[in-house]
Amino acid sequence: MAKRQSTRNGIATDSETKSVRTRARILDAAAHVLSVKGFAGTRLTDVAEYAEVQAPAIYYYFSSREELIEEVMFAGIGEMRRYLKDVIDGLPHDMSALDKILAAVEAHLRHELELSDYTTASIRNSGQIPEHLQTRQRKEEAAYGRLWRKLFEQALAEGLIDPELDIKTAQLLVMGGLNWAAEWFDPRRFSIDDVVRNAQILVRNGLLSHSSKR
Repeated sequence: MAKRQSTRNGIATDSETKSVRTRARILDAAAHVLSVKGFAGTRLTDVAEYAEVQAPAIYYYFSSREELIEEVMFAGIGEMRRYLKDVIDGLPHDMSALDKILAAVEAHLRHELELSDYTTASIRNSGQIPEHLQTRQRKEEAAYGRLWRKLFEQALAEGLIDPELDIKTAQLLVMGGLNWAAEWFDPRRFSIDDVVRNAQILVRNGLLSHSSKR
């Protein structure tokens, strides 16, 4: 698999030290391996090979395999939250809240499936990581969920969402469906554009109030 460009904030630049660049390269490699092989299958030897460093060198930057994976998981959700916030902040102020939800659907899917190994790794391994490694990740997930909740509440206030829906449950179902795409998406079989379009249709039709459908 070709390397995807990292969108993680703070990625090293040419002006930074070799140590900082090496640490960033190890994190990028760990994100890729974790996104492909999962928590149980991620080995430091594979990370070292992908990062083009000697395996013992990883311990200079991270005390353990668990610390390295925890950093990847935290970074994945954190960068997705920042990406979605930037997308939402860039939308027209007069756009309906439902259309903003559909824009969020696209942002989530593209970041998850196309832009970031970190986000793919975080989503695919969320249920596999030991509880003691999830503290920072859970806080980021909660902050990410609040971005979605605000959009759902706005859409409900605008009369665009079926009032019979419990928006908390609806939000979790939408986000769960989007996250599951990381398990089955294969760019050799599916177009990301088609996945986004189908997801938006499903979400729109599933949320719309009866009055909005007429």
